[in-house]
Amino acid sequence: HYARINGALGSVDANQGDMLLGWDTDQMPTNIYSTTLAMYEILKNGGLASGGLNFDAKVRRASFELDDLFYGHIAGMDAFAYGLKVAYKLLKSKELEEFVNERYASYRSGIGADIVAGKVGFKELEAYALKNPSITNHSGRQEMLEAIVNQYLIGG
Repeated sequence: HYARINGALGSVDANQGDMLLGWDTDQMPTNIYSTTLAMYEILKNGGLASGGLNFDAKVRRASFELDDLFYGHIAGMDAFAYGLKVAYKLLKSKELEEFVNERYASYRSGIGADIVAGKVGFKELEAYALKNPSITNHSGRQEMLEAIVNQYLIGG
């Protein structure tokens, strides 16, 4: 997302790690949830103008035969292909887009627009916060958004 919104999305390092280890293990990209979200950003970007999906991945230690490398690449390509199909449906539905637009609507006017434009600093933000103490927070609805993605992943 960050690379896309800053015009720097190029080649994608297409691998996955183990979230419990805390470092990149260069596993074949088989997590369909992750590949769907990656393809969502790539589609929003209009594709990858330069570069592509770089399968910077390797099979696991116990997988040492040539067939294992073959199956690993097929599994990764299938995961990205399926992720592309799901991401296209998600984009077409606009369900996530509408939520994000509503969630961040305050950044299109007033102090929010000034923050985005770089017109205010900490001093102005402090004054604004002291002047407006009754700001109401709204739920980010993470679980709802995850449920929406899940619905599309299982065929919704």
